[in-house]
Amino acid sequence: MYRITKPKSTRTVRFWTLPILVTLVLLSALSVFYLGGILQPMTNLRHFPVAITNEDAGPTGAQVVKGMLAGFDHDAYDVRVLSPEQARKQLDTGQIYGIAVIPPNFSSKLQAYAKSALTPGRVERAVIVVSTNPRAGTLGASIAGQSLQREVAVIDQRVGQRLSQEVAEQTGKKPEPGAVALMLANPVEVKSTVHNALPDGTGNGLSAFYYSLLLLLAGFVGSVVVSMVVNSMVGIAPTEFLPVTRPAENVSRFRILVFKWAMIAVVALLASAAYILIGAKLGMPVQNALALWLFGSFAILAVGVVSTSLIAAMGAIGVLVGVFVFVILGIPAAGATVPLEATPAWFEWLATFEPLHQVFVGARSLLYLGGLADAGLSQSLEWSAGGLVIGVLFGAVVTRLYDRRDRSQPVPAAEAPAGPVADPAEVAHPQD
Repeated sequence: MYRITKPKSTRTVRFWTLPILVTLVLLSALSVFYLGGILQPMTNLRHFPVAITNEDAGPTGAQVVKGMLAGFDHDAYDVRVLSPEQARKQLDTGQIYGIAVIPPNFSSKLQAYAKSALTPGRVERAVIVVSTNPRAGTLGASIAGQSLQREVAVIDQRVGQRLSQEVAEQTGKKPEPGAVALMLANPVEVKSTVHNALPDGTGNGLSAFYYSLLLLLAGFVGSVVVSMVVNSMVGIAPTEFLPVTRPAENVSRFRILVFKWAMIAVVALLASAAYILIGAKLGMPVQNALALWLFGSFAILAVGVVSTSLIAAMGAIGVLVGVFVFVILGIPAAGATVPLEATPAWFEWLATFEPLHQVFVGARSLLYLGGLADAGLSQSLEWSAGGLVIGVLFGAVVTRLYDRRDRSQPVPAAEAPAGPVADPAEVAHPQD
């Protein structure tokens, strides 16, 4: 009679603990990456880019700039003193999150304000304009606005003390308590503005992140679906559907991988177009639909080729690797919801090669920053091209090695059942 080999026992400790432990490790890593990147943005500040522009025609503006520079922690902030043209360029390309502008009449207004303490009349306070840049990132703009306003408040206090001393020297006594003293104590007004405010339909600055996430998922999920369907159709992997089982066949893995890449390219073109149409239908503003379609198609293709090559090389393990690289590490290192300068340092290191960050800066450039090359678009295209080349080379080399191995090995015959084989006659006429 046939002897049936028993499967491995399901009652061992290893059988139950190993899958649970592996799953818990992955989920714990997920919580570390996601929560660790968002909980303490102000504590994690590191070279956070803000700027100061001095347009003052008098001498006080330069003193204010000097005082503000001394007030910032230069490990936490990257404070740039820029000309108006440089400031506009860096705001438009998303290189700074906010700026403090000292206007041309700052010194003259302070002088007039000090004189108003001695003579009757209404005089406006000197103004420092704090302008935030939500197109670079809404949370980054909020942090920049708070930080710059805090430093301007310190300057306001110092300038107020100086004006009080000047008035005291001119009058021979300190200003009397009351309205005059209060007026001199706060001579500088902070005026908050938004540089090139985001229009409606951008999700308060989150649409670029979600759009880039859609592009990445189209490449990754599309590669998983294409790989599964193609593998089952050509017989690279066994197919089980209800009671029907189709065994694996010996086919060229490289040839099938090329077919998968071609399918991913078609998916990329169609998915990118679908995203634009759906986004426009839902009210998302699109400045250049053709450029966004081409960029989206290229990004999906690059991610899809890399993911398909991983699956072709490692099978189901390749899917897990893709989840870890594209999703678990990618989302917190994207620099989209929380600026990279406000996350732990190793997130910024991850962002140098994480696909989602590279896709995000390109999508942000096209959706918010006019598609400027130096606003992240050229960086995104360069990294996508590099990823595409690496994916093609990796997949081609590995699948050709697999094909060579398969050709060098004889096709195994159907495996005989273990143990003694029953005689056919005995099977046909079993003994009583």
